[in-house]
Amino acid sequence: MTQHPHLVLRDTGETKTYTSTSGGGSAPFKTPPRDDRRSHGTGIVSSIRTAVADSSSETEEEDESERPEGITLEFESDPGFALKIESLERERSGIELVNVREDSGKMFAVVFVPTNKAAMFLRIFERYIDEDADSGAPKNQALVESISFVRQATLRSFWTDSKPYPTQTDRIWWEIWLRNDGEVTGVVEKFQAEAQRIGITVSQRLVRFPERIVLLAEASAEQWEQFHNLFDLLAELRAAAKVPTEFVELTPKEQAERIRSALARITLPNEDAPAVCLLDTGVNRSHPLLEIALDEEHLLTVDPNWTPADRKGHGTEMAGLALYGCLTEVLGSEEPVQLSHRLESVKILPDEGSNSPEHYGAITSEAVARAEVQSPTRNRAICLAVTAEKCDEGLPTSWSASVDQLCSGALDSNQRLMFVSAGNTPSETRHEYPASNHLEGVEDPSHAWNVVTVGAYTELCVIRSQEYVDWEPVAKAGLLSPCSRTSVIWEKKEWPLKPDIVMEGGNSARESGSGHADSIDDLALLTTRLSPTGALLTTSGDTSGATAQAARFAAMVNAKYPHLWPETVRALMVHSAEWTGAMLEEFPHRERHKRIRCYGYGVPNIDRALWSVSNAATMIVQDSLQPFDRVDGKIKTKDMRMHALPWPKEVLESLGETPIKMRVTLSYFIEPSPGRRGWQTKHRYQSHGLRFDVKRPVETVEQFDQRLSKDAWEDREERPDSVAEDRSWQLGKNLRTRGSVHSDTWTGTASELAACGVIAVHPVTGWWRERPHLERWSRSARYALVVSLETDDAEIDLYTPIESQVVTEVETEVEIEDDF
Repeated sequence: MTQHPHLVLRDTGETKTYTSTSGGGSAPFKTPPRDDRRSHGTGIVSSIRTAVADSSSETEEEDESERPEGITLEFESDPGFALKIESLERERSGIELVNVREDSGKMFAVVFVPTNKAAMFLRIFERYIDEDADSGAPKNQALVESISFVRQATLRSFWTDSKPYPTQTDRIWWEIWLRNDGEVTGVVEKFQAEAQRIGITVSQRLVRFPERIVLLAEASAEQWEQFHNLFDLLAELRAAAKVPTEFVELTPKEQAERIRSALARITLPNEDAPAVCLLDTGVNRSHPLLEIALDEEHLLTVDPNWTPADRKGHGTEMAGLALYGCLTEVLGSEEPVQLSHRLESVKILPDEGSNSPEHYGAITSEAVARAEVQSPTRNRAICLAVTAEKCDEGLPTSWSASVDQLCSGALDSNQRLMFVSAGNTPSETRHEYPASNHLEGVEDPSHAWNVVTVGAYTELCVIRSQEYVDWEPVAKAGLLSPCSRTSVIWEKKEWPLKPDIVMEGGNSARESGSGHADSIDDLALLTTRLSPTGALLTTSGDTSGATAQAARFAAMVNAKYPHLWPETVRALMVHSAEWTGAMLEEFPHRERHKRIRCYGYGVPNIDRALWSVSNAATMIVQDSLQPFDRVDGKIKTKDMRMHALPWPKEVLESLGETPIKMRVTLSYFIEPSPGRRGWQTKHRYQSHGLRFDVKRPVETVEQFDQRLSKDAWEDREERPDSVAEDRSWQLGKNLRTRGSVHSDTWTGTASELAACGVIAVHPVTGWWRERPHLERWSRSARYALVVSLETDDAEIDLYTPIESQVVTEVETEVEIEDDF
């Protein structure tokens, strides 16, 4: 079948003003029953006064210049109820919601109150006792009645990690989240000076986020209690992430002669070709299959004192998979091999022992910066196959937020494409597959919104070795690899669906007698190695190997379409992915939420990502909009983009009842705000969100506009009639809109699809809107929109009628330009 390039469209969008048609309200806020208003209010006021008095008495003997700048209070809810956290903050008065956490069914919130605002803050609660609102209800009712108790905050109040709070005397590495509102200067310097005074070791690397600065420090809880005025600076305490540095070495399977034969068949790309940038243990460049595509100047280290060589072996294994995929295809064939991309390596792990805890967010950013300085204009797919301990319910960490910030280009307007492994299950539990996989959440930082998180599946099920004649594969073909972590166990369903995709990661084998499961060469991927014995090949896999192959996939797309954005390459990969028949059988439609939390959007297909064919045409749009604007002093939604696509309407109408599929994928990057302050309203993690919607078959464009935006209503108080949605989407709005890449497939008849050639992209809220004092509300947001039409009948040509419209539009533009 003839392959055609995808159709990259220009100027398809029309900007419309946008106001959501939803009421904008939320469900009524529920509070525990408070039978005696005066008794409850008096108790809360009394506990606040006690906390303020205790704080003052502790520092009354200090000089005024040495006293803390404020009082830090901890609020507690009743079990099963939430605090009205947004009402605890008064930004203009410097009263700040510092952190929010949940424990044993209760919500806890820490609030910093400047000393000179304590009386004003107390008055909020006093009004509840003896003043009524216009409605007749007590003033500030929802806030006060949501509170069970108030106390002076302690060091433990700042511990937002799911791990147990450290003992008093154990000296460990902590992740320190400092408050930083952008106005107070010298926060880090104050912290470092006091830390030095009491013998706390502080890492030099740090990461900055909106309103937060994160660094690492080695100390005991006892030392923190000696830290003068710590609570003036502190927002949160978490445990520093631990990163594994030991990797299993596997036995070589092939000899150097096969490699020499392959080298004669390999054609290299240009020097400026895209690259896979490996952030790993380094790479042994002298390997003959690697040195041809890895120039010495692109062999780097995050620490200038390290050697760039790979003493562990993991990075070299990943390099082979990132460049060639599984080498059985290269070494087992006599066909020519045309490489489309090159390699870069930045070593981020030391050779000996384990790392001192470091800020891996800062290390990752520094590693990428080193690669970019060396080759500033190159397209690259960043491969991070090193992960830390599993994350809490998908909640952001400093590392995941750092890679989100890096990908978004928030600091330098340079967006990046990054692939992160989902992490591996413990080898000792793989005999409990697949139940153990569903209990092991993906590891840090793979839960980041903007990265492509890669899990592993397998098609490798044939055991040939006589050594394992009594063993059988653990996983069936087309299902999850026994190594792969998932997000099935996450209860907080508002976070992204992870992994995003799965790639081949190998299988495990189970001994028939004992039931013991292990990795064997027959069920693994062949890749590169340099060994003291002279061996050049080994086997590898797991989610690390899957991630290296995913980065290779992206580099191949970049080579074919060098002008596509990172968001667009991500969209094409997700758009090309499909679930195997075995995956669909394991999790049928009613359990599709579990399917996507195991496999993401499925297995990407390189041919689909690179090419259209006559009966499967893909259109690509790269565009931007301004999500928010200030109107009459308030921040509201601003733009919606309506894309009128070059639709093959006549062809579709002529096909009548012929079955057809339309797939739509929307990809964009968010700017993160990772402080744990409830992630509701103004403290959302994401800067903004985007959504797509498709014109319904019997809907006019005007009705489509009115259905989406109140700005298109003739009467702003009366909703116009709209056409009901009767199309069958594979996932549906509730499931496809998690995270920052959304993909769904509609199946129906060609005649139904004929009138659906308009797609809208509109904003939903985020902290850019909800926190106007940070002045991000006027920023634009880029996005990639990928749309494909497909029918099973290979004789039907959908591509040509679309292409002819695109060509006509381009020619018309050229003629107009020539007239001037």
